[in-house]
Amino acid sequence: MDVGIVNAKEMLAIGDLEDDMRILCEDLVFNKNEDATEEMLKRTAYERAVIDARKKGLAPPRKPRGPVRNLPRMQFEYDSIPPKPAVEPPLPVSDAARNHVPNPYINSKLVHEKIAEIRSRASNPDKGFNMDYGQKADLYPASYPHFVRGRDSLREHITKLFTSRIAMYDGAMGTMIQNYSKRNKLEEEEYRGDRFKEWSCNVKGNNDMLSITQPHVIQGIYREYLEIGGSDLIGTNTFSSTTIAQADYEMEAYAYELNYESARLAREVCDEVTAKDPTKPRFVAGAIGPTNRTGSISPSVEDPSVRNVDFDELVEAYFEQVVGLVDGGCDILMVETIFDTLNAKAAVYAIGEFLEMTGIDMPLFISGTLVDQSGRTLSGQTGEAFYASIRHSKPMCVGLNCALGANHMVPFVERLSKCVECFVHVYSNAGLPNAMGGYDETPDDMAEGNKVFFENGWLNMVGGCCGSTPPHIKAIREMAEKFEPRKLPDVGRPKMWLSGLEDLVVDDVHNHLGLPFLNVGERCNIAGSIRFKKLMMAGDYATAMDIAKHQVEDGAHVIDINVDDGMLDGVAAMQKFVKIAITEPEVSKVPFMLDASKFEIVMAGLKWCQGKPIVNSISLKVGEEQFIEHATLLRKHGAAVVVMAFDEEGQAATEDEKVRICKRSYDILINKVRFPPEDIIFDPNVLTIGTGMEEHANYGVDFINATKTIKEQCPYVKISGGISNLSFGFRGVTKIRESIHAVFLHHAITESGMDVGIVNAKEMLAISEVEPELKAAAENLVFNKTEGATEDMLELTKKEKEAIELRKKGGGAVKVKETSWRDLEPSKRLEHALINGISQYVDGDVEEARQICSKPLDVIEGPLMDGMNVVGDLFGSGKMFLPQVIKSARVMKKAVAYLLPFMEEEKKQNLIAQGIDPASVSDNDDSQYAGKVLMATVKGDVHDIGKNIVSVVLGCNNFKVYDIGVMVSCETILEKAKEYNVDVIGLSGLITPSLDEMVVVAKEMSKAGFKQPLLIGGATTSKMHTAVKIAPNYFTSEHPVIHVLDASRSVTVVSSLLGENKSDFVDDLDEEYEEMREDYYAGLEDRHFLTFEQAKERKFKIDFDDAPPAPAPTKPGITVIDAVKVADVVPYIDWNPFFQTWELRGRYPNRGYPKIFNDATVGGEAKKLFDDAQTMMKNIIADGSMTLKGVVGLYPANRSEDGEDVDVFLTEEDREQGKAASKFCMLRQQAEKESDDPYMSQADFIAPKGYKDHIGFFAVSCFGCDALVKRYEAENDDFSKIMAQALADRFVEAFAEYLHREIRLELWGYAKGESLDEADLLKIKYDGIRPAPGYPSQPDHTEKRTFWDLVKAKELAGIELSDSLSMMPASSVSALVFAHPQSEYFAVGQVGKDQVQNYAQRKSMELSVCERWLSPILNYERD
Repeated sequence: MDVGIVNAKEMLAIGDLEDDMRILCEDLVFNKNEDATEEMLKRTAYERAVIDARKKGLAPPRKPRGPVRNLPRMQFEYDSIPPKPAVEPPLPVSDAARNHVPNPYINSKLVHEKIAEIRSRASNPDKGFNMDYGQKADLYPASYPHFVRGRDSLREHITKLFTSRIAMYDGAMGTMIQNYSKRNKLEEEEYRGDRFKEWSCNVKGNNDMLSITQPHVIQGIYREYLEIGGSDLIGTNTFSSTTIAQADYEMEAYAYELNYESARLAREVCDEVTAKDPTKPRFVAGAIGPTNRTGSISPSVEDPSVRNVDFDELVEAYFEQVVGLVDGGCDILMVETIFDTLNAKAAVYAIGEFLEMTGIDMPLFISGTLVDQSGRTLSGQTGEAFYASIRHSKPMCVGLNCALGANHMVPFVERLSKCVECFVHVYSNAGLPNAMGGYDETPDDMAEGNKVFFENGWLNMVGGCCGSTPPHIKAIREMAEKFEPRKLPDVGRPKMWLSGLEDLVVDDVHNHLGLPFLNVGERCNIAGSIRFKKLMMAGDYATAMDIAKHQVEDGAHVIDINVDDGMLDGVAAMQKFVKIAITEPEVSKVPFMLDASKFEIVMAGLKWCQGKPIVNSISLKVGEEQFIEHATLLRKHGAAVVVMAFDEEGQAATEDEKVRICKRSYDILINKVRFPPEDIIFDPNVLTIGTGMEEHANYGVDFINATKTIKEQCPYVKISGGISNLSFGFRGVTKIRESIHAVFLHHAITESGMDVGIVNAKEMLAISEVEPELKAAAENLVFNKTEGATEDMLELTKKEKEAIELRKKGGGAVKVKETSWRDLEPSKRLEHALINGISQYVDGDVEEARQICSKPLDVIEGPLMDGMNVVGDLFGSGKMFLPQVIKSARVMKKAVAYLLPFMEEEKKQNLIAQGIDPASVSDNDDSQYAGKVLMATVKGDVHDIGKNIVSVVLGCNNFKVYDIGVMVSCETILEKAKEYNVDVIGLSGLITPSLDEMVVVAKEMSKAGFKQPLLIGGATTSKMHTAVKIAPNYFTSEHPVIHVLDASRSVTVVSSLLGENKSDFVDDLDEEYEEMREDYYAGLEDRHFLTFEQAKERKFKIDFDDAPPAPAPTKPGITVIDAVKVADVVPYIDWNPFFQTWELRGRYPNRGYPKIFNDATVGGEAKKLFDDAQTMMKNIIADGSMTLKGVVGLYPANRSEDGEDVDVFLTEEDREQGKAASKFCMLRQQAEKESDDPYMSQADFIAPKGYKDHIGFFAVSCFGCDALVKRYEAENDDFSKIMAQALADRFVEAFAEYLHREIRLELWGYAKGESLDEADLLKIKYDGIRPAPGYPSQPDHTEKRTFWDLVKAKELAGIELSDSLSMMPASSVSALVFAHPQSEYFAVGQVGKDQVQNYAQRKSMELSVCERWLSPILNYERD
């Protein structure tokens, strides 16, 4: 460019621009980011405010923070060392492991007193049992792949095996025991055996004890996995062989023996099979399960700090198990099925103690369990966080097992494979569990499912978990043989890797200012926060958690927890805080820094951390011996550590002292403790400057210089400091202090490599944000540049204090006009709070609005209703969504609750002024509301989720809602409407009989002379039914009948009915409904129906000779289903109806789950809602607050003689004798079709007499929702109440899908070869159908009575029927099961009177009663 028209005087060179201004300009000119204009407008407002301040002689305002750019991390020589190929997994710290010393397997020489004590109380009958398993050195050739115990290093052998091919683990022990019990007697008697014949409690199900009472069974299973499956390693039958788990059977005293015998049996079989082919040695993995208790999850809903086990108890139990396994001859220790990492940490701690006591090397494998598709453990950790939490134990192999099939594990295995430094394994389930505890994937299915792991090179070992058998392992082995094993990742620079619920690599972190720096939040520190101290002294842990959450929101990467106070029990306080904090996802997603002056306090907290925390701190001031003791203990627990620059002589103050003490500490930690250098954080003591004392003036320089030298001399360590100490002399003046900190940190981080600091992230300044005058003064002070640096800073401090005082008095610096919503007027703040669901400031804002308004009611009718009108408009226009509206309800309720006392007082004074005694006026006066609405679910119907949503939405808009519940009789509805003197009545229903009940209510309202408008809503209702069937019985211009499609319409409708324009609204509605009625009746005239006899002649015909009925059920009769957990059915959930419940609908191409998350309009809210659902679902699974139960009936059946019904027989003998137990009456299509398609009835799908056909029934329910709903109602938490109901519906529908699959594959077994994933199931790609009574294929609800009597649904499953035959609990599903592949879903549609008369006769039911039940599908008007 050559020429421009400019103001030359004002032109700047690019070098004249401040750094942050240059970034803003480049972003704007080159359109680098979408916020460039907004950021420049903020800066413009600031610059104008600066000009204004100069004019007024005031201090300039604080500069706004512009876009952040990450600054580079300072590099040291060791940072440039290139990665090198790994030759083996990371080694444990012991000499035996590091030197690959072979395990002698002479366990009798392992005589540590703790081990000896366990053996001394062992229950083994033979006290002289063998513990030694060493082999002669020349037993097999001294070359790989041969292996001889005592001669060869197992660590070396596994490394060669896992790098040469994919090794094979075994499959499920429990499945094999179940399979054995199907072929052989294995009942309580066999479990007890002779030895436990008189045991005091039932022991069937204690599979581990079979190693003692039925050793041939267990050894046979081991042998099958080795010989048929070809396993290289087999796991012992010890999943529950801890004292903790065995307490369920009162067999704690037998823990050692259970482990010993299980390992011994495995050892014998492995040696036997190895002897047949020494080129393929077989190994015993001692299986260590998770126990049936969890250290991280509270069993109490009320108290999150409660636990049913502690770390030390877990360690003791695991230690005893390890002694038994090793004495029994195991080669490897396998900590498996870990759903709570704290339990795993206890297990590896116990193993570490055992190996230290014995001096032997024994490989450790660890296997985690991710419980669902969120990819997290039950205790909430991601796979990466799980690994970061246990990697200190240096396992040889880490992987995943259980909970999911291979297909579901793929993304999580990929992520784990990318991050772990050791070998990786998987042993998945054989698909998803079924109701009988079995699994359905065939060997070929399972091999194919695992193929993706092999193709991508993610695994070194593979096996099977639940449902897998030796043939499964064989098939997987044959598939794995075609692929290479995973390559160990290259060994690069070690990095500090912390974890909470999520992992955090400290060396890769940048903070919110763009600095390569770890922000440790200081506000949960009694010494750093007066508010936190008060809360802790008061025992208010819940509010203390809010402080922690806010720190994370403000930019803290780690939360510092310090409860040091002389008046507080530090150990108890630390334990309670940590136990509660780890149950708060928004807090525990980040790692913790456990901070205390007493080592026992940090240890108390450490034992409750499932993640990898930092411990602050240890030092040499306690002497080298205790320093080593503390550091060793922390290394065993896997914690990173802050090491203070103290020694026996005191605190390091000068640069030389800091370097000397830190280097000495480093050498001790690395050489004597073998502490990982990357887990060391030195704190060389940030000391106070600006005190006026000459000896303090160089403290800042000394720290910065020492930081660089320490990092040069101590590779991979971090440097930290308590930054607030630096400016302690200027306390009370935040601007001065943060300016000093900004200068100090910028130079310490970018020029010397400081990594970590305990800070108040919210108050931190970037160096570019420090005013030039202050920046210069701070640099002089920090770097001790001038003798007068302290005086200069004191002078600036004095000016700032004066400015603070001026501001207090209304003067002072000009402020930049912020765009924060908190600066808006009260009405606008309330509007913002309502739209965004923010209740934090409501009381104060409402009070301000009350002061402005003439009376409290004006606040509701003015600012609050204005805000809710905006909410309503946004909701109605699709710019705001139902979950947000529900949250707005919380804000509205809180606002109204604040105003109520003022309104009551005002009403009281008005009454007194009128000479009326306030005591004589009813407490239920509700005149302040915009209107009163009665809501009810009609008689016989228990469904209320939609009604609840409408109630909340109306309540948000200042309507008083009287929700009188479900199954409400007509009489009660009318009675309560009179009692409450309501303005509008709303009826809700889901099942088709409710439609007729609504007609009844409308007729009775008319008879009784009611004048209130009638609202109709619910899933089964429609505008057409309302117009044709209900409105004619009640509709007038005064009291219309209106169908309300969904919650978003309810406010508009009710407001219109009670507003000034009611007559116009009703006239339009009346005209619309009249047109609909005309169209409906015209359509009836146009539509033709076959006679019933004609329809029967053209029925659907199946050639049962060519396509015979399904085989007889595997398990005929009744089966109660009560072993299915909520977690089992989660993979079967269809989430689409969930979003429909909340009225969130994506648009093409983003319709349906999960595409809805991509929708530009509703995607963000849908994702938030889904995440909320996942959180509640995990809590429900963890606390068992919802349970599933059902019943299945499978019976012989034939079509009746007339071909219209189905006769059901209890047994084949009854069928032969013609003794039908029940008759199911079916309805047939009659509406004329334009094609030659048949006229269908469900009876057509059952074969006639002479064939052995069957029919199935099931009824399932989700229990516990009502109790949760009551709890949330008591807490005024409408959002959670509706969420619980929505989830209960999803659980039971998923349960039905799950159970239908189980019927097809197992209970009936007519589709054993079926191989469909969950998506295919939801698309109904299976054979057969499961129509529900009351739905289009089976529209008559009264058949449920026959159904219920036949399968005893009430007696066996607790599922009841209301008067209108609605199922109770509301979250229930029932269905008939037809197996024939030609059976299909269809809609009966409308039927004629000739069929109804015939149908009533077949059912022995009065015609009028029958017509009432079938009213929605009649093609004629009944009398």
